[in-house]
Amino acid sequence: MRDFPNWPDPRAHILRHQPDTAMLYFAPATLQATAKRFQRGFDGLVTYAVKANMGEEVLANLVTAGLRAFDVASPREMYAVRAVCADAVLHYNNPVRSNEEIAVAVALGVRSFSVDCERELDKLAGVAPGSEMTVRLALPVSGAAYDFGEKFGVGPDRAVVLLQKVVAHGFIPSMTFHPGTQCADPAAWGAYIKVVADVARKAGVRLARLNVGGGFAAHRWGAAPDLEKIFSHIRREVNSCFGAHAPELVCEPGRAMVADAFTLVTRVKALRDSGAVFLNDGIYGGLTEARDIGCTDRVRAMGPDGTWRKDAPKARVVYGPTCDSIDRLPDPLPLPGDMAEGDYVFFDGMGAYSRSLSTGFNGYGLSDPVTVAAL
Repeated sequence: MRDFPNWPDPRAHILRHQPDTAMLYFAPATLQATAKRFQRGFDGLVTYAVKANMGEEVLANLVTAGLRAFDVASPREMYAVRAVCADAVLHYNNPVRSNEEIAVAVALGVRSFSVDCERELDKLAGVAPGSEMTVRLALPVSGAAYDFGEKFGVGPDRAVVLLQKVVAHGFIPSMTFHPGTQCADPAAWGAYIKVVADVARKAGVRLARLNVGGGFAAHRWGAAPDLEKIFSHIRREVNSCFGAHAPELVCEPGRAMVADAFTLVTRVKALRDSGAVFLNDGIYGGLTEARDIGCTDRVRAMGPDGTWRKDAPKARVVYGPTCDSIDRLPDPLPLPGDMAEGDYVFFDGMGAYSRSLSTGFNGYGLSDPVTVAAL
């Protein structure tokens, strides 16, 4: 693992180096505390969805915090986990795979897969005997920023048939679902759990495990989501719906696990008379997700001398640094009225998908994160 020098906080690093490129600052202590929060509060196996941020420093710190199981979606993610934890348990829950990808997974010891159609199940028959096969359910449940139901999962009737075929092939039967991205409503999990229990009864199958997915909301807007409320609701609904035959539980947080451990710091390249702001990062970089689920409101600004801007916020159009005219945040962003060119704009809670989705378009992009004691 590479050596990551430590700073007390982003401000100290900025005052010393005055960076002119967009920076990610990483607080290992925050990540480890979040991992322990999930392990303490969720009544089951906690796996990390590597897609949210597959940084070496992220995976290594999660292992340090006690995680030994990871949700992977590709061979590259499998190799990344194996590089920091040779004996980690890998759950391959991307339900669409090539035969070549399946061969890599089996060679790397994967014994848990998800499926949402018979063709994908047939690919695994005879290749991964005795593995856990998790049928993915999709429902029209609200409560998330956007759902995954159009791309992945099957409805209840098809899930019954698929679950029966899982058993017929000799696989260990389980089920899973994903309530949708940035979901803070416990009722979304409850709605799914009720239908899962009904599907299992109709199929005549006792589930070994129930993976309640990811989707746990990170703190992007307003108050921080109440994760413990979601954890408690999941356990109550499982006990109510399954009784003495409750399956073991699994969850796969990505966003909520890693978001708060990183802060994205951008710099003001230019201010226009209209009030518009040009930053050195935008939708082709660490702010990519703003197009799909809106920008975080956890934003603050600091002058190059370390003075925090305190004026009342003004709604400003924000452009990124590239030559593409669509490189702008979808909505005006409230920023301090006394902000000036050369200032630094901090976006807190940016550990999820900022780095994994960032491009190098026009020569801009994110470099390796800077490690800090606190954000």
